Amino acid sequence: MIALVRKISAIALVALVLFFTVISILAIWDIIQIEQILQKSLSTLLVIFVSSAIALFIFAVLYKSEEK
Repeated sequence: MIALVRKISAIALVALVLFFTVISILAIWDIIQIEQILQKSLSTLLVIFVSSAIALFIFAVLYKSEEK
C-alpha cells in the first residue's frame, strides 16, 4: 500500500515538474507573458513537494511493515 502511495505521489510530482518546466520555458522565450505567475507556480510546487515528502515520511514511520 505504501509503495502504491509513493508511486502515485512520485508520478504526480513529476507531472507537476514537467508542467511548470513547460510554463517556464515558454515564459523564457516570451511565448507567454507572465509576471507573478512563475514565482507563484514555483512556490506552489515547493509547498506541494515538501508536504508530499512529510506525508511520505509519516506513512513510512507509522505504517512501517513488521516483516523480518
